[in-house]
Amino acid sequence: MSKAVCLVSGGLDSSVAAACAGEAGHELYFLHISYGQRTSQRELKAFNELADHYKVKGRLVTEAGHLRDIGGSALTDTEISIPENDLNPQVIPVTYVPFRNANLLAAAVSWAEVLGAEFIYMGAVEEDSSGYPDCRESFFRAFEKTIDEGTRPETRIKIETPLIRMTKKDIVLKGTALGVPLNKTWSCYQNQSAACGACDSCLLRLKGFRDAGISDPIEYE
Repeated sequence: MSKAVCLVSGGLDSSVAAACAGEAGHELYFLHISYGQRTSQRELKAFNELADHYKVKGRLVTEAGHLRDIGGSALTDTEISIPENDLNPQVIPVTYVPFRNANLLAAAVSWAEVLGAEFIYMGAVEEDSSGYPDCRESFFRAFEKTIDEGTRPETRIKIETPLIRMTKKDIVLKGTALGVPLNKTWSCYQNQSAACGACDSCLLRLKGFRDAGISDPIEYE
């Protein structure tokens, strides 16, 4: 059985992507990386509940605290306000964490090479998203070239982004079809109890559930 390292933040997208890895028949390894984001504790709780649900034995929780120290994002710097009730995919929002996905993928590649895993699954979305540059399909294809150049000659690791062209509606429907415990996922950028319902992540999530005709099972303010 091939192995897959799944980057699981605990959010809707990463959870459905991990379920896709399971659907593909891979042996699952869950990786969670805290980078000093405002909701790190709540996201870790979601990660552990999801890992327990899927009975994942191979799980790794680690930190990329340098992203918090570098700053430049409303997710890691509390002096930068998180925009509310504003979705404009034509503008990169202040919730973008500079080059975050490259940092997360680097850790995933290191673990995958040690495990002998052939795949890394990430819940990146390009079509119906906040417009982050490191969520583009072209970015992941370029990063695969970096993997090939920077790992052992025998190492072969493919980055799988099964949601990259999906809408949030499609993601909700796919997660429902795969039996993902969506009530255990967490998407809010600024609250750790009831979701705010106003940040761009909450807005996109709510839109997805609304368009899918399904009630979002988490609590909102």
